[in-house]
Amino acid sequence: MIRGFTAADVPDQSGRTFFVTGANSGLGFETTRELARKGARVLMGCRSPERAQSARDRLLAELPSADLELVALDLADLDSVRAAAEVVRAEPVLHTLVNNAGIMMLPLERTAQGFESQLGTNHLGPFLLTALLLDRLEASGSGRVVHTSSNAHWFGQIHFDDLNAERSYSRFGRYAQSKLANLVHSHTLHRRLQAKGSSVRSIAVHPGGSDTELFRHFPGWLVAPSRLLSKPFLNSAASGAWPTLLAATHPDAESGGYYGPRFLELSGPARDAACSSRSRDEALGDRLFAVSIELTGAPEHP
Repeated sequence: MIRGFTAADVPDQSGRTFFVTGANSGLGFETTRELARKGARVLMGCRSPERAQSARDRLLAELPSADLELVALDLADLDSVRAAAEVVRAEPVLHTLVNNAGIMMLPLERTAQGFESQLGTNHLGPFLLTALLLDRLEASGSGRVVHTSSNAHWFGQIHFDDLNAERSYSRFGRYAQSKLANLVHSHTLHRRLQAKGSSVRSIAVHPGGSDTELFRHFPGWLVAPSRLLSKPFLNSAASGAWPTLLAATHPDAESGGYYGPRFLELSGPARDAACSSRSRDEALGDRLFAVSIELTGAPEHP
């Protein structure tokens, strides 16, 4: 059992290659910073070219020898996901995929393929990306997939009868569904990898309460009071990245594991976290996996 992990515990990552989605801000930026600091090559998956370049410039100003490569990626567009996967597949080796990027509590919107945006961006895009890169992770001999969930998964339900929010929509309800889907995906992929005797680890994390750009999706009148009331319980973006760094680098991070902050699962060093029984429901996982393959056109895997 891992009881307390911070950025100071990240081991040397020289010779290892990571693909971090949403790497230009928040948890993704901090994850990229610490991996680069420890000698990793980091592929920065970002939607905005301008923000991506700005983030890379900031990191190089701090870490001049950092090995950073920009990869255009919009998880709300499955064509962009496929194009990004092709770029990453051209790398000599890929050790870890960090599915970090996500959106939270937006008004009802649609992805490029017409999916409800929170499910499409938070689950379907990463699902396809994982499927397309899994063989490259396997080829590394020590591959990992890190899935970012949330405490909101406790409130989530998978609405198979209305996945695309044609009949009803709740900002939080659909966010909770997408975060449950992330965790179900992680556990189901773990089971399938184990059954195939794969060396790839599928590991899930949550950042607890982190003061990141996700607040930008709250209604304007709610942002300031939400930050004020929650500040004593929030991680910074830097400390919110600790569970991700644990899952991505700790030698004892377990496939099928779930990691989050130590203090009330809201803040502090990373450790083992609790998850809902629903997230480990095998029938639910198999159904979601099959539906996700159908919706994204992902190859059968593993």
